[in-house]
Amino acid sequence: MTPVPTSIVVPTVGRASLSALGAALAQQTRAVDVPVVVVDDRPGGADLDLDAHGLDLRVVRSGGGGPARARNVGWRHTRSEWVSFLDDDVLPDPDWFEVLAGDLELAGAAVGSAGRVRVPLPADRRPTDWERGTAGLEHARWITADLTYRRDALSAVGGFDERFPRAFREDADLALRLGADRGTVVAGARGVTHPVRPADDWASLRQQAGNADDRLMRTLHGPDWWTRAQAPRGRIRRHAATTAAGLLALAGLATRRRALAALGAAGWLAGTAELAWARIAPGPRDAAEVRRMLLTSAAIPAAACWHALRGELAHRRAAPWRGLPDLVLLDRDGTLVHDVPYNGDPELVAPVPGARAALNALRERGVRLAVVTNQSAIGTGRLDRGQVDAVNARVEELLGPFEAFYVCPHAPGQGCSCRKPAPGLVKQACGELGVDPARCVLVGDIGSDIAAAEAAGVPAYLVPTPQTRPEEIAAAPRVAASLAEAVETILRGDG
Repeated sequence: MTPVPTSIVVPTVGRASLSALGAALAQQTRAVDVPVVVVDDRPGGADLDLDAHGLDLRVVRSGGGGPARARNVGWRHTRSEWVSFLDDDVLPDPDWFEVLAGDLELAGAAVGSAGRVRVPLPADRRPTDWERGTAGLEHARWITADLTYRRDALSAVGGFDERFPRAFREDADLALRLGADRGTVVAGARGVTHPVRPADDWASLRQQAGNADDRLMRTLHGPDWWTRAQAPRGRIRRHAATTAAGLLALAGLATRRRALAALGAAGWLAGTAELAWARIAPGPRDAAEVRRMLLTSAAIPAAACWHALRGELAHRRAAPWRGLPDLVLLDRDGTLVHDVPYNGDPELVAPVPGARAALNALRERGVRLAVVTNQSAIGTGRLDRGQVDAVNARVEELLGPFEAFYVCPHAPGQGCSCRKPAPGLVKQACGELGVDPARCVLVGDIGSDIAAAEAAGVPAYLVPTPQTRPEEIAAAPRVAASLAEAVETILRGDG
């Protein structure tokens, strides 16, 4: 049987439904024999108590950054051709994995394959407003409740835009950046069930925060993004009219202009009543539902306008999302460890302050790490390769794992293409690790590091030491005071 070329990524905030999802994956008609990465997006606390159900399960943390960040952390911890995203509250059909295999075989040149989402509604009564809203997922496009993307496509656009903090619009944004409206995401035959989660009386009011995300969508994709994403426009214009009427009533009261206050109040009441009836009319019209609709309908217009204004101010100059690099290349001596000239003794290896914590911060976000280092002492005969490898092993022991160590063994003047400032070592690392140089960053401590990166098309940060010449600092495009500061800047996406 041909292996399924995917990994499964499940972001979670620890909901009880995660256990049911794991059991459903374990009971598939075709055994799930691919990695399953569960991304714990809780801000902190105890580890998830999960039954692996015999799956190849790995749990990583994303630190409470929201579903977009959680998914990014998840796919960066995979190495498969495809990445299959599932939400933690869906139940895959018994043949989901078997049908997924067929969907990916039929995907051709597409960058993504979308599953079918079903939302079960009560059979004995009309659905509530909240249940009807959830049922809309059945017709939404490109939702990551069940969506598989090519990993290289995710990498090329930096994955999900983490400026979308909620499970809202981040999936449509990614799909539009990947050209889904031009047919690059195809419909698959597999299916999942998405039960309606319980909700309190004020859930619909909290949902109005999504109006800020709509403003970000407009900035990034233009005013026609609604059409491209085939998304409903919503009621923001009506909400604005209702809110304006309410403000007019308050202004009339404040200025003791009764006619103005009455006009504004009438407009506000009319708008609120229209919204409430639009939500009550479809049923079930029991006392609890009617009370909930009346209370929230009075508050929703103002809340929607507030969030839309907040989003406009926050996102009016938002730049296209770039995301984290896939790979960070690091010089060794002077950058990761204190520079001991021609060191062949592992006992002399001493990391620079904060190095391990900084590197772990990158690893936790799924960023790959590799070392690129000139070791001319091999070429001059002062050291042999075994001694250099022993020092590298000690560096890894102290600072954690790296994808690889790329070593130039040549002395100056030997005419090689790998010795920095030549770009050969950097190009070799990107090529062998399968990373586009544009999705890579290099951190070094001298001008030759920066020159090698620039010649290879890789952005670079200079972290000066006392040995760094002033002219090298002046010429560097990005300078950080320490390795930790460089990593913080990379993780913020500021460079």
